Amino acid sequence: MRLLKSPSVLPGFSVSLGITVLCLSLLVVLPFAMMAAVSAQTGWHGWWQTVSEPRVLAAVWLTLKMSFLAMLANIVFGTLTAWVLVRYDFPGRKLADALVDLPFALPTAVTGIALATLYAPNGWLGRFFPFKIAFTPIGIWIALVFVSLPFIVRAVQPVLEELSGEYEEAAATLGANRLTVFRRVLLPEMMPALLTGAGMMFARATGEYGSVIFIAGNIPMQSEILPLIITGRLEQYDVQGASAVALFMLLISFAILMALNAAQWALGRRAGAKA
Repeated sequence: MRLLKSPSVLPGFSVSLGITVLCLSLLVVLPFAMMAAVSAQTGWHGWWQTVSEPRVLAAVWLTLKMSFLAMLANIVFGTLTAWVLVRYDFPGRKLADALVDLPFALPTAVTGIALATLYAPNGWLGRFFPFKIAFTPIGIWIALVFVSLPFIVRAVQPVLEELSGEYEEAAATLGANRLTVFRRVLLPEMMPALLTGAGMMFARATGEYGSVIFIAGNIPMQSEILPLIITGRLEQYDVQGASAVALFMLLISFAILMALNAAQWALGRRAGAKA
């Protein structure tokens, strides 16, 4: 018996799906598979010996810690920036909105040199601080905050644009203060977008190299980031060691991103249940 296939709503769906799977395989799956294959050449003992070196562990901890702190800072600063751009009309608002994307447009090396010039001990801004900023973990944090700010702003901004201010006015009319309005009205609507932006921002921060390398100082066990260790091993033609360290960082980042996605899925499911 011949099976009759119903026509697809989307013309060319099979071709489009095939092209999508092929692109994802070539651009995402294949590089990661090759990295894992090269790393596996050292064996389990060699892989663990490479990633458990004190210098590598210190770089991993510094990279994750600075990325997490930058993510927390940008959740606050990015949300405030998006709020101002959406809720207020002031001269130069469109210019300020365009400047938010400046970290995307600037080459990372230019960003790193500019930040190092500003926050160096004799720099335009660094001279006014009683403590050292450039060539310390604080400089790494500033660089990560700068390059990843647009992720939070651009994730939250469309949500605030769709969320009418009438909801806030109605809550205020019923006697809710500003903190209650933010916690009960705004935050539940923004939370999925915040988690999405935070995940993308964290992924960008953990692999950031160009903007950080000039302001970090690159002192082993103090201000050395993990991408620098990977680059150093490649320069020494230690491809297996570089792949082992990169795979270790990939597993950690993947676990954190999966946790963020699970939280976002739980929030979406809870919102659907309430609806």
